[in-house]
Amino acid sequence: MNYADVDAALARHGLIARGGFQPEAGDHVPSLPGGQPARGLILAGNAGPAMWRSCARAPEFADGGPDALDRWSVRILSGVAEELGALALFPFGGPPYLPFVPWAKRAEQVAESPLGILIHPDYGLWHAYRGALAFAGRIELPPRDERARPCDSCLDKPCLTACPAGAFSGAGYHVPACVKHISTPDGADCMDLGCRARRACPIGRGYAQEKAQTRFHMEAFLSARRHDKVAP
Repeated sequence: MNYADVDAALARHGLIARGGFQPEAGDHVPSLPGGQPARGLILAGNAGPAMWRSCARAPEFADGGPDALDRWSVRILSGVAEELGALALFPFGGPPYLPFVPWAKRAEQVAESPLGILIHPDYGLWHAYRGALAFAGRIELPPRDERARPCDSCLDKPCLTACPAGAFSGAGYHVPACVKHISTPDGADCMDLGCRARRACPIGRGYAQEKAQTRFHMEAFLSARRHDKVAP
């Protein structure tokens, strides 16, 4: 399978190929149907507005059901997988959950930022992974990007001081403080434009989410917290 062909198939839906690797036993990539081991894995994700402009018009976002983006991801990536002869895998639907963060670090040059979110040298903090495609054959992958983590040369670390609720520090992310803030009128800025700490990062600002996408994700986060779907 050609990496460029996978990227082209994903691009029709506003998604992008996010690197890949040849799985080994310790990567815990599920076997393909029939028990055949996966010999190639390509991650699928998004950066910038293309995915949102595609999925926001989809039936999953109009039927009033829960988890619209996850359901859209399953439908789209399952279709791409069938087209390419692959198995679609997803970072949601658990527990147990597949190890997408280690996979991402294997697949491309991303690393943890001071906020705990993976940072990319181009996309900054404005990217995500919607799934992965596992193949029976090896994939010819592009050369790995070996640029340094942007945070290593960022002296001021504005992401750690921008949060009006003080939810981020060297000790980690204080979720209750964040939730309390965005649940009040004072948190409207974060709800409409996105987390201020995330926006403070100077990397990848051109890939920032549009307002409707930001609102969708922030409301989903707040709803999950209110319904105790996420542990404190």
